[in-house]
Amino acid sequence: MLEILFAVFVLILLLILLVMQSRQPMRSAHLLEQQHRAMLADLNDGLNKQGDRLIAAQVGESERLRTAVGEELRATRDAVNALQAKQDLLRTEMLAQTLAKLAEQGRADQELIQNSFRNATQHLATSIETLSKTVDGRLEQIGGKVNERLDEGFKKTNETFVSVMTRLATIDEAQKKIDGLTTNMVSLQELLGDKRSRGAFGEVQLEALVRNIMPPQSYEMQYSLSNGTRADCVLKLPEPTGMVAVDSKFPLENYHRMFGAETPAERLVAEKQFKADIKKHVDDIASKYIITDVTSDGAVMFIPAEAVFAEIHAHHPEVVDYAMQRRVWIVSPTTLMAVLNTARAVMKDVETRKQVHIIKDELGKLGKEFGRFDERMKKLADHIRQAHEDAQDVRTTSQKITKRFTSIEQVELSQPNEHSVIEHTNE
Repeated sequence: MLEILFAVFVLILLLILLVMQSRQPMRSAHLLEQQHRAMLADLNDGLNKQGDRLIAAQVGESERLRTAVGEELRATRDAVNALQAKQDLLRTEMLAQTLAKLAEQGRADQELIQNSFRNATQHLATSIETLSKTVDGRLEQIGGKVNERLDEGFKKTNETFVSVMTRLATIDEAQKKIDGLTTNMVSLQELLGDKRSRGAFGEVQLEALVRNIMPPQSYEMQYSLSNGTRADCVLKLPEPTGMVAVDSKFPLENYHRMFGAETPAERLVAEKQFKADIKKHVDDIASKYIITDVTSDGAVMFIPAEAVFAEIHAHHPEVVDYAMQRRVWIVSPTTLMAVLNTARAVMKDVETRKQVHIIKDELGKLGKEFGRFDERMKKLADHIRQAHEDAQDVRTTSQKITKRFTSIEQVELSQPNEHSVIEHTNE
């Protein structure tokens, strides 16, 4: 290595001398070229010799290293073979000792596990029996409370249904009476001879209709108002309708003249007078039976004859419009029955809403109790499920232990291998 560095140094020196000599006059150029060639030849010869020496040294060193490595490998192989022989011997001894200890420990563990399993089984049976008694007791208590609540709710619901059915029966009975009254009605001309008879008949028919449909506390016949007038009937309806007056008097003289006239002129005069009578009667009802803050903002004019009602609505619509403007409703027995049924339905709806409020409160209470029952039942189910899972875990462990005992009792351990010994040791 030093020779190579020395040759490089000489080469650099020659290059420096060559550069310095290049500055001299050209007359010495030939001499310098010869000297330079001689130096390069010497340098090449020295480098070749130095390369031969380095190659020879590397070959010798490689042979020496190969010999040393071969000896080390043989020594290592011998040591590994000796160590493996010792390891096989040690493994055989350890296996024999482990098998002997496992056999002794297995017999002791088998007796201990059997005793523990018997104790655990007895304890689990006792716990399950106690839990079953507790669950049965709680279920009986919960069932008793639920049945009590349900019986109470069903009782109130049945009472409400009985009340509704009673009222429906009353409506059916009233309908039958009205149908009978309509069937047995005779002609107005034959029955009503004078004004007093017509008024009495109208009042009787109105009272029969109202009494058969409306509850007793929802109407009053011959009611005296605050302005000193007396209405044939007032309907006491829920707010905001309030008290509605009903008048049963109706003028029929000109109605009879209109149909009994012999000439068209007489019929026309009777017809005009009939319209005037109706309008006057509408004005009287509006002024007498519509009182601010006392009665409703409308009143009812009852016409006891369906034929008269049909005549007015069919041929005199301007009279009907006038009555509507004065807030007076013209009704016949049939339409009054519909009005009364509607009023009764409104009152029934009000009463039903009151009952529904009570039922809703009771159902809300029952719902809360059932929610508590459901929550407690879920907790009980969770406890039962957890106990079942624990029992299943205990059974699984028992099966594993029994299987292990069976394996130990068999001849499997008489011919063990390395993997089985390691598995038993880890377990």
